[in-house]
Amino acid sequence: MYNIEQTQYVKAPADKIFDALTTKEGLFEIWTEKLIVKPEVGFINEFDFDDNYATRFKVLVMDRPERIRWECVESDQEWVGTFLSFDIEQREKTTAVTLKHSNWRELTEFYRACNYNWGWFLYSLKLYCEMGKGIPYQRRQF
Repeated sequence: MYNIEQTQYVKAPADKIFDALTTKEGLFEIWTEKLIVKPEVGFINEFDFDDNYATRFKVLVMDRPERIRWECVESDQEWVGTFLSFDIEQREKTTAVTLKHSNWRELTEFYRACNYNWGWFLYSLKLYCEMGKGIPYQRRQF
């Protein structure tokens, strides 16, 4: 199995980052403007990226403010059965956010594209938490 792992440093408190990654308001600004989410273990969050299918993640863990973990239950077949986690570590002047997208079955072109796009996601998170405005999918310039 293969994993994508990236870390971003954000000048914001861990609680603010946790809220950004678990609420409709935060994920709307960070990831996609088309979503149905609830910060609740067991809920299935739904994200739409205009690609003719929904991406759904079941919320497995919400340990405020340190950890969030989701399981992909519907999406592109390469994502189904993968896990997405966010480890949030408050430090003296910044907060480290480590994103892990784990359990990929193989290294593919899509895996590599997702690796790049997770970097965008973390940059959008940083902008939102530090400046109040992120760059969700619909506002990105491709």
